[in-house]
Amino acid sequence: MAKDRSHSDEFTRPIRRILIGLLVLALFSLFLLWRIDSPRVERFRAALVDRVVPSFSWALVPVTKAVNMTENFQSYTRIYEQNQELRRELQQMKAWKEAALQLEQENAKLLDLNNVRLDPKLTYVTGVVLADSGSPFRQSVLLNIGARDGIVDGWATTDGLGLVGRISGVGQNSSRVVLLTDSNSRIPVTIQPSGQNALLAGDNTSVPPIEFLESPDQVRPGDRVVSSGDGGVFPPGLLVGHVALGSDRRLRVRLSADYERLEFLRVLRDHVSRDVSDTGGLVISPIPNRPEQPVEVSND
Repeated sequence: MAKDRSHSDEFTRPIRRILIGLLVLALFSLFLLWRIDSPRVERFRAALVDRVVPSFSWALVPVTKAVNMTENFQSYTRIYEQNQELRRELQQMKAWKEAALQLEQENAKLLDLNNVRLDPKLTYVTGVVLADSGSPFRQSVLLNIGARDGIVDGWATTDGLGLVGRISGVGQNSSRVVLLTDSNSRIPVTIQPSGQNALLAGDNTSVPPIEFLESPDQVRPGDRVVSSGDGGVFPPGLLVGHVALGSDRRLRVRLSADYERLEFLRVLRDHVSRDVSDTGGLVISPIPNRPEQPVEVSND
């Protein structure tokens, strides 16, 4: 085995030396060819390049593709990293946006509670909403102010934007507010600019209907609805909402108060209103003695 290996080395070594010598000679000749500064040699070099380089273009295709794939992969990696960073920033921005919206709404309500101009005869006490009834048949909220703060049954409450309801039940440190949307709520209202008197009846929906309207033809969606003050139930002129046409073709009121976010309520001290001796009258107040026009119109 040793003789065969030494015998093969004796033939391969001379061939290897010859090939290396030829390669060195070819490279040296190519070097000299590219270094010679002569117009004739320059023409020869140009002809050689035009002859040889296009024929080797197919050999450069894999190299070009590999370089492009590498560049695309690096670009994809950078895009992926930027996308992940943008996702993290978007999550943070959503959290900050939610917090900013809550603060903005709370600030707007506090500003409204401090700046809304009402009848100068009316003073108010601001309370924080503690809880709601959570019942589909009764809609009311609980305030953290009560008899110690001078709260009296029947007083109107607003959120600074519109009428919310009235006090129905007062404890020493808390009081309950029955909302206008409650099914037992009935309040007299005036629709402007037509001046039509009607009754706002709660039906446990966010858009309560208008009942006993004298002339429905004079009322248009978008008309302003305020408390009329009839019967001493509420002070007159308190904003309730705006007229809207329901899906059942009935005239309803889109309440101005934000019932989805009742956080602060203003209880209006109405010293000239009548005293309520019957707690049942807090929910359903008797209609004042007036001509029987509403009854006659409803029968028609």
